Amino acid sequence: MTGDADPRQAAGRGGWPRPSYTGIARVRGPLVVVTGAGSVGWDEFADIQIGPDDNLPEDDRAETERAGGDASDDRGPDADRHGLVLDTARDRVLVQVLEGTGGLRTEGMRVTFSGAPLRVPVGTAWLGRVCDGMGQPLDGGPPVLGGADAPVAGVPLNPVHREPPAEPVLTGISAIDALTTLARGQKLPIFSRAGLPHLELAAQIAAQASAGDEPFCVVFAAMGLTHADAAAVRETLEGRSASGELVLLLNLADAPVIERTLTPRIALTAAEHLAFEEGRHVLVVMGDMTSYCEALREVSAARGEIPARRAYPGYLYSDLASLYERCGRVRGRPGSVTLVPVLTMPGGDITHPVPDLTGYITEGQIVLSEELHALGVYPPVDALESLSRLMRKAAGPGRTRADHLDVAAQTTAALAGARRARELGELIGAGALSDTDRHYLDFERACRETLISQGRTEARALDRTLDRAWQALAALPRRELTMLPREMIDDHLGRGR
Repeated sequence: MTGDADPRQAAGRGGWPRPSYTGIARVRGPLVVVTGAGSVGWDEFADIQIGPDDNLPEDDRAETERAGGDASDDRGPDADRHGLVLDTARDRVLVQVLEGTGGLRTEGMRVTFSGAPLRVPVGTAWLGRVCDGMGQPLDGGPPVLGGADAPVAGVPLNPVHREPPAEPVLTGISAIDALTTLARGQKLPIFSRAGLPHLELAAQIAAQASAGDEPFCVVFAAMGLTHADAAAVRETLEGRSASGELVLLLNLADAPVIERTLTPRIALTAAEHLAFEEGRHVLVVMGDMTSYCEALREVSAARGEIPARRAYPGYLYSDLASLYERCGRVRGRPGSVTLVPVLTMPGGDITHPVPDLTGYITEGQIVLSEELHALGVYPPVDALESLSRLMRKAAGPGRTRADHLDVAAQTTAALAGARRARELGELIGAGALSDTDRHYLDFERACRETLISQGRTEARALDRTLDRAWQALAALPRRELTMLPREMIDDHLGRGR
């Protein structure tokens, strides 16, 4: 029976019975090709039923593994699975299997299409829960249930209904709050390199970020983690999770690759409801986005698509935009979704497709420095490479502190002067530098030790952060503080300066 409707029926979206299909033409990698299936649309959710005699022979398992399938999947041979429709052509449907295709073969498989995209429950029941990348509980609790559900693919925000990002989200990290302030509704990625503590920094931000006295919560979506890293993240975020202010999704490195492509979408779907229906300010931290893009590349290769730059699919830009642009503020709604994606730059190459395309979509970047990390500075944020294009919308009088923007501008300018002095010293020798150049080097050291460096569990208040910036600026002569008003210098450093 190739493609004929099976007598066993499944309920569709509207409650009517849906036919099942047994015409399975091919199983390759994470994909299954179903034939004889009519009236099936893109992104439809599918149930895959497997007969009890579907044990895959050893040589077929090896072939599945070589093709990219998850042959090590420890599911029982008769465990039902689920999938999403990637493509349709006449009566042929391409389905990606969410739990992997290990142990599958074409005989005895039965696929039922729901007639609707994948949907997940939404609501406050997500808060305080720890789940895998598909939203299945890892904390020993019951499945997450909600009074409503929403499509995982999401709905793009109408630009006409968008409010510009404004007001700050304070992270408790001095290098970010002082120099690259994050605005509510902004997309501000963290660019890192292998071996730098980007995951630790992301978890610390998620653990201590706040939106003042307004309702606030965090959605943390981790992708491609080792078991040790996942345990460390759970430990760091335990307090915020216990207080009911966190949604934690953990996609492990040994999970099926398809799960990784859905994890950020499930996180954003939960965040959108908490923000725009429940009225909370939601910070979404997602990483590593490079792992997500590599999963996307693997699925694209299995589909036989023509590759683009570095074998990534040609639609990588639009796919990333479909994630990043789901954050923001909506006119007439009190909540907001703020996004901090974390990504590693392969080989430290900022022109690699993942950071390059991310930079086109987002509003700035926070760049971590190998040089600062080698000096033992945590977090190793490179202030001169980092930028928040919406900082003026989130900082200054009435938002943070009246001197914030002036102090940030002067600190950045002084760091640029210190870099010039250091490079000059390398050329002509430190002994040949002028007194002013030495003051700049003293400032750079003071800024590194006083402002940027902080404890791995330290949540630093903004007033304390800005006071530390003034302490570092005190290393410079008054004539060099050209970006600060005279009255402001008198108030913070005294008239004698």
